[in-house]
Amino acid sequence: MKGMVRSSQEQKVIDRFTREAGFEFLSNFYSSTVRFEGVLYPTVEHAYQASKTKDPKIRELIRKNKDPSVAKQLGQGIIFREDWQEVKLEIMRSLIKEKFENPFLRPKLLATEDAVLILNNKWNDRFWGVCRGSGENWLGKILMEERERIKKEVEREALQKE
Repeated sequence: MKGMVRSSQEQKVIDRFTREAGFEFLSNFYSSTVRFEGVLYPTVEHAYQASKTKDPKIRELIRKNKDPSVAKQLGQGIIFREDWQEVKLEIMRSLIKEKFENPFLRPKLLATEDAVLILNNKWNDRFWGVCRGSGENWLGKILMEERERIKKEVEREALQKE
């Protein structure tokens, strides 16, 4: 598969969350309805950008926009809520968890098996991803955490059926 490479230790790496690579479902721009504070958003990106503010009018403006890249631009231009730095990781975790409750997407995430998931990017995002070999890759970490959580849940369910 495109986007999957092997390191010297044969560790699978998925570092392109694109349609061409076959992994666009890992992107926050992927169309998958999620709920944030009781409101439905068309993508994780929409909900995440809206969560940066507590202003319901701005949230609605972001939610109504059809294009996740425009939602992202809108979210970058707002005044962030005071507790943003403290809550942004947990908000992303909850949105990713909700996204992969979808019965169509859940098996796709599980099918990545034990691959290292890396949001490799050219837009210099070193918090959520990796750019030019450097970055914290929080989105990749959260996706891998969710994959492990789902694996454990599936194992528990299988044991209960025995």
